[in-house]
Amino acid sequence: MTDEPNVLGEYLRARRELVTPEQVGIPMSGTRRVPGLRREEVAMLSGISAEYYLRLEQGRDRNPSVQVLRSIARVLQLEDDTYLLGLAAERPRRNRGRVRRETVPASTARFVGEIPFPAFIEGRYLDVLVANPLAAALSPRLRVGGNRLRDVFLDPAEQALFSNWEGAAAGLLAGFRQSVGGRIDDPRVIELVGELTLASPEFRRLWARHDVGPRAGATVTFHHPQVGTIRLDREKLAVSGAEGAMLVVYHPEPQTDSGEKLTLLASMAAPAAIAYSDDSASIRS
Repeated sequence: MTDEPNVLGEYLRARRELVTPEQVGIPMSGTRRVPGLRREEVAMLSGISAEYYLRLEQGRDRNPSVQVLRSIARVLQLEDDTYLLGLAAERPRRNRGRVRRETVPASTARFVGEIPFPAFIEGRYLDVLVANPLAAALSPRLRVGGNRLRDVFLDPAEQALFSNWEGAAAGLLAGFRQSVGGRIDDPRVIELVGELTLASPEFRRLWARHDVGPRAGATVTFHHPQVGTIRLDREKLAVSGAEGAMLVVYHPEPQTDSGEKLTLLASMAAPAAIAYSDDSASIRS
């Protein structure tokens, strides 16, 4: 038996427990002692043996075929099976104790400083690598060296900014899980997950669900302490030359109240220099 983390098995078990018998057409009869589907029910609906599915959850078989995984994904009602397929294909990396350094090209950092909207770059672990002054005016937590997971789950002031904090937190964590994939023994992942598991009951609940989602754009409503309610579209774009990094930009719909409030916020923002070195902007992670 390998001593590597059983990421695939943990994911299958968590998602199985979120699917009800009614959702897959199984009639309810008597008292069920487990949440969601039983292992043998997933196996039957997937067209595989119960013993084989048990081996998958227990980590005794870590090389299922794509066909088997897609059948299981259908039963578990996964909208996208990319993450599941990746867990089976990717072997967790043994890099405990290794410190990774995420960098952003200096030209990209300068570009962020020139964007006339709140903008920042987040790394694969959702560390803030670069941020412009207007981003800090929108939220003082949007600063180089900050971490979006820590701020959203642990900082009451950051939580109060969001009109739908629970949804924002869930989406952020789903994107983090997608970003790190099966690399749960990465030192940075261990640090963040360990800290937040101890400090935040909401993080513990959401982490146990194993929700996975894209780091994508959305429309976000903020309750800003200085300008009031402001509704902004959020874009997330991959940064070339910085694997796993995303450029995040908040911008208003033209000729709206939110646009006027963002202009006011920009006029109130104190001038600040963008954080980058001559060759790159970086953060220890």
